[in-house]
Amino acid sequence: MTEIIEAIVLGIIQGLTEFLPVSSSGHLELAKFFLNDDSVAEQSMLMTVVLHAATALSTIIVFRKDVMEILKGLFQFKWNEQTIFSLKIIISMIPAAIIGLLFEEQMEMLFDRQIMLVGFMLIVTGLLLFLADRAKKTDKSVSYSNALIIGISQAIAILPGISRSGATISTSVLLGIDRERAARFSFLMVVPLILGKMAKDILSGDITYSAANMIPLSIGFLAAFLTGLVACTWMIKLVKQSKLSYFAYYCFVVAIIAILFGMGIF
Repeated sequence: MTEIIEAIVLGIIQGLTEFLPVSSSGHLELAKFFLNDDSVAEQSMLMTVVLHAATALSTIIVFRKDVMEILKGLFQFKWNEQTIFSLKIIISMIPAAIIGLLFEEQMEMLFDRQIMLVGFMLIVTGLLLFLADRAKKTDKSVSYSNALIIGISQAIAILPGISRSGATISTSVLLGIDRERAARFSFLMVVPLILGKMAKDILSGDITYSAANMIPLSIGFLAAFLTGLVACTWMIKLVKQSKLSYFAYYCFVVAIIAILFGMGIF
């Protein structure tokens, strides 16, 4: 029963934080600190892969029309709007892929209950969200240069405390991109990276599986998938309605708490 409850909690957390701009990595580091337990970060790699697969699937479901149009355009082998959009997605992936492949060990050193770092990075996330919420609304689409800049934001968001969705959507909006297009591009650009990371983890040979894991894995997948569907759809509406500042204030509050605990004041 404990494993099932844990799977549900992990699934909900993954489903929410994959899309809402509050930094899943930052919250994980805070959980490790307050629980004084490293086991939070050492969840089964198989469970991690399954949960990421669930949120990737929820993204594909929400943007199924976009995905089908992109695939249709690619398999026509023509230089069309779908092909151009796919190329922009590929360009946006390059910075994060380089960081992930070349500096994986260095980045892992930052994930060791570094709550001071998390606090300051949450402030950065909050500022980005606050500024993006006040940016003028436009109907501009994503250009090639925009795709690269947004990709750099995604790479920086590897740092614990910087939200990937928050950084990429805020950067897009600050570049003058239409809010709905910004959210659409942000969520679609992460799917190939998630699938690539999953493939890397599976091929590494570090994943172990037993029949006893089937129930918690299935429940975790379902929880992450359903939560992801809601969070993804909700986030798109919030971006269009200029309500990112709600999450900015939340990030500021959590950041202050993290910094105060990091300084030993509490």
